[in-house]
Amino acid sequence: MAEQITTEEKVLSKTHEEIIREAKRIEEDALYSSKGHYSASYFWTNFHLWIGIPIVILAAIAGASSLAKFDPNNIVAGIIAIAIAALSSVMTFLNPNQKSSIHLNAGNRYNSLQNRARMFWSIDCWQEESDAVLISRLKEISILKDNLNQNSPQIPQWAYKIAKKGIALGEAGHLVDKK
Repeated sequence: MAEQITTEEKVLSKTHEEIIREAKRIEEDALYSSKGHYSASYFWTNFHLWIGIPIVILAAIAGASSLAKFDPNNIVAGIIAIAIAALSSVMTFLNPNQKSSIHLNAGNRYNSLQNRARMFWSIDCWQEESDAVLISRLKEISILKDNLNQNSPQIPQWAYKIAKKGIALGEAGHLVDKK
């Protein structure tokens, strides 16, 4: 039986090496983008709760206070009603549910791109494909990245920092990759 050549033993052309390096860059960029969008989505989901729950509680208190028979409660009810109006306006203006959903979808698309780039450089590039075929496929992946960059919301700086810290701590690593 013939010996199987492993990827460690296969000699690559300079072009082939650069194709793999570029695919790894795309994979890394997609990792940071996906994690950044996930961090932003998490924030906006929680923001919705942080503002929404007080609105519900204050509305209940205002309603109960307005039903009371003496005047001091009516003042309290008025103040609470103003707070409810302000918080409701913030919720309407910021629309945290929509922001959370947009960032979650962008994170999922970047995660898909990351997986595609990783599978390309770790599996496809080791097949008996010509450099021209691999370059063409790499360009397709690069176009996907460009489209995502153009059509995704900007990642807030704080979300990027959270993502970067999490990646550095190994949150994005797989057990199979640890040696």
